[in-house]
Amino acid sequence: MNTLGIHKPASQTRIVVAMSGGVDSSVVAAMLHEEGYEVIGVTLQLYDHAAAIQKKGACCAGQDIHDARRVAESLGIPHYVLNYESKFREAVMNDFMDTYLAGQTPVPCVRCNQSVKFRDLLATARDLGADAMATGHYVQRRVESGRAQLLRGADSKKDQSYFLFATTQQQLDFLRFPLGDRTKEQTRRLAARYGLAVSDKPDSQDICFVPEGGYARVIEKLRPGACDPGEIIDLGGEVLGRHQGIIHYTVGQRRGLLDGQAEPLYVIRLDAEKNQVVVGPRPALATSRMRLRDVNWLDSDLPQAGGEVEIRWRSSQPLRPALLRGLPDGGMEVELIQPEEGVAPGQACVAYLGERVLGGGWIAATERAGA
Repeated sequence: MNTLGIHKPASQTRIVVAMSGGVDSSVVAAMLHEEGYEVIGVTLQLYDHAAAIQKKGACCAGQDIHDARRVAESLGIPHYVLNYESKFREAVMNDFMDTYLAGQTPVPCVRCNQSVKFRDLLATARDLGADAMATGHYVQRRVESGRAQLLRGADSKKDQSYFLFATTQQQLDFLRFPLGDRTKEQTRRLAARYGLAVSDKPDSQDICFVPEGGYARVIEKLRPGACDPGEIIDLGGEVLGRHQGIIHYTVGQRRGLLDGQAEPLYVIRLDAEKNQVVVGPRPALATSRMRLRDVNWLDSDLPQAGGEVEIRWRSSQPLRPALLRGLPDGGMEVELIQPEEGVAPGQACVAYLGERVLGGGWIAATERAGA
């Protein structure tokens, strides 16, 4: 068995590496090439990098494709660029805009992994005769009793498991994450040792297709009429002012709401059907329950009804204790042990048991504490 857990010598094992042009995936390609694997680099062009939505530091744009190609040439491995613009627009950008227009908070990086990368690209890797596909994600993969499990990355500051909750068991069987037990600092040192031109390249930031001007400008450009004005109301239904489009607001937002209020007000929820922004005092942000839709469970050791797990609904937040309960429609109810602020429909909620990623789903609805 080789270092990737495949029952053949590395020299006879073909690995497709998803190369974004950044440090992480470049190091993965270099590591596997050094170990003797037959490495093929594949880079996706996900959107028109000459269009107005381009931004410096975005992945899968012009400079990153060039950087990936340079790394592949320096390693002497084959490299292909695949145009997935239409797939990306349909599966990720349209969902991003639809979710905001519905008054919810999207997580496009999860959608991208769920569809374009781990569905379409993985299928291409199989077509190329690959034995596995490797990525630069900071997550770990472990096989127990013949079943692959997804674990948090060893570096808590770089752990990307939140973004991979929608990975299926079949996909996880085919995927490999060589950087999962390393820190970012260790990866950069490896990049320097390999002499990679991207060794000191900054990490990509935020959402790749959103420019510095903000996501609202992208939505306005691609969905004319998305910023229709409407009412700002309090929890009792009293009109307090006007807004310039609900896409400019998120749950928990305080700044830029209303002037001259005696007490601070926060966005409590967004009513897309009525085109209203509902505001209230901070205690009204406390959420005690959430209902999940489109759930995906990776681990068969799910707690029984009422079982305690840890969850997060934002990628960077600490884990929080919660109880899971299955619903008749196949969804899941999550009861928070302690009410939390900032939970919004559209976000992903991911469940953990120790290091293991159990799975998760998309927040369809929330319930305020004391409601």
